[in-house]
Amino acid sequence: MRAKLLTAVLGVSLISASLATSVARADMAEDAIKYRQAVFTAFRWHFGAMGAMVRGKVDYDAEQFAHHATQFAALTRMPKEGFIEGSDFGDTEAKAELWENMDDVSARFDKLMVNADALLAATGGSLDDVKGAFGAVGKSCKGCHDNYREE
Repeated sequence: MRAKLLTAVLGVSLISASLATSVARADMAEDAIKYRQAVFTAFRWHFGAMGAMVRGKVDYDAEQFAHHATQFAALTRMPKEGFIEGSDFGDTEAKAELWENMDDVSARFDKLMVNADALLAATGGSLDDVKGAFGAVGKSCKGCHDNYREE
């Protein structure tokens, strides 16, 4: 009797642990989706502010541009960790191809970091000094969007 009770308790414990792990993984995946979406929202904030200056929609302010370039460069180090296994669901704009090409996606994020660092290095001078580097960052973003984002 005691052995049966112990076996039953162990069985229930194992099932409970397994379910808890599944729930934790689902929560982790949902958190990863929220995380990367938040990072991309911050991308848009800073890149948009710089873009408005580059396109002449607002006056160029070298100090403000440098601020946004600094923040953007820091942000480029963040999104990769939000693309965890099992987070390929939900209300996202990621195409299925993204998950099949994670090596390419990772390389694209690495290139974006390099381009964002070059943009940051170009700040402090005139608008003409940053336009080329800004364009390179834009091309990095567009390349990923064209291949891996539903528009």
